[in-house]
Amino acid sequence: MLTPHAIAQLFKAEDFQRADSIESLLRGISPLLPMLDVIPNAAIFIKDAAARYLFANQTLVERCGLKQLKPLLGKTSAEIFPVQFGPGYTEQDRLVLENGQLLEKQLELHLYKSREPGWCLTYKWPLKDQQGKIIGLMGISVDLQSATNTHPAYQRLVAVDEYIRSHFNRAIAISELTKIAGVSAAQLERYCKRVFHLTPRQMILKTRLENAHRLLHTDMLITDVALHCGYTDHSAFSRQFKSLTGFTPRQYRQATGRQVEE
Repeated sequence: MLTPHAIAQLFKAEDFQRADSIESLLRGISPLLPMLDVIPNAAIFIKDAAARYLFANQTLVERCGLKQLKPLLGKTSAEIFPVQFGPGYTEQDRLVLENGQLLEKQLELHLYKSREPGWCLTYKWPLKDQQGKIIGLMGISVDLQSATNTHPAYQRLVAVDEYIRSHFNRAIAISELTKIAGVSAAQLERYCKRVFHLTPRQMILKTRLENAHRLLHTDMLITDVALHCGYTDHSAFSRQFKSLTGFTPRQYRQATGRQVEE
């Protein structure tokens, strides 16, 4: 499997900038499109200025519960994905399309082929015409792969991961993690990226939000969910959770159909 960074580098949108139109851009890269269908660990897509799909590779088509691309075309993520995911993806698209904001290495939940949620790193870039007007976007959501256990520091980093999973409900200093791994902060970040494809802080965030996602399906109060997941600041919890799902924790709980008195 290609790593998240390698896949993103293959299709960075700068290589497709300044087309006459979104249609000419699609014609220009059409020889590449069949190749994208054989990449199983990445959902790759192109959308127009209204955030509607113009192209999606077969991996994304299947994760939308479809067999062919055609039913996906002309629709937004909000119209295709379940309510816990789709609106958040479309809101993300709007930021790229309206502000020209680049999105890189955004840790988020995505749907796998099994239709179960899984973790990915998402990249989105605006596409522009020759006058610099934004005419669409290109994006890639790359599955987070299992750890690379051939790395020399693998065992020490497994200990770091286990420590995070045991202590995520409180503040974790990077110095605690470097002590466990026996390396400097810079080495720890570099090794974690190579082994887990995440920075240490992303590993902490991922663990916290995994547990928050699970607890929001229970009757636990949202304030208690935040505290249990290491957030003493409820607003910080809401901001980070929204960056992951597109919803605040309350909106997410409502979208799943749970009615809990807060």
